[in-house]
Amino acid sequence: MRITSENSESPQVVELCAEQQAELAWRQRDVVDDTPKHLDPRISFLLMRSDELAVGCVGLQPLEPGVGEVKRMYVRPGHRGRGLSRTLLAEVEKLAAERGMHTLRLETGRLFEEAIGLYTSAGYASIPRFGDYADCAESVCFEKRL
Repeated sequence: MRITSENSESPQVVELCAEQQAELAWRQRDVVDDTPKHLDPRISFLLMRSDELAVGCVGLQPLEPGVGEVKRMYVRPGHRGRGLSRTLLAEVEKLAAERGMHTLRLETGRLFEEAIGLYTSAGYASIPRFGDYADCAESVCFEKRL
């Protein structure tokens, strides 16, 4: 596996994020919106490849001085169960620390037990919903001091 830095316009990042959104919509029984989603240009991505195939990604978005948000963490279904999400999470934490961030926050859906298990086992603690998630009853939020 190889991890590279990418921007939000990388075709492989856009493809993985679209797959993630479709899976989230399906899992939450929402209608899938095929409209391409705009990725915030402030998000820095890490892209994981196996040979040349993009298998996963994670983004880091600055929120305020010293604080960032983990965004768009996704591993393709055929590559799950191998610890790749844990590797991506550790790498985005390193990137955040290199950029002077002391705290990372993230949001996931309350029904995504696998994600919640990953985050809590990696040292993230539950916090009140923040930002755009404040009024979303389906969201759960976490934070970790680096």
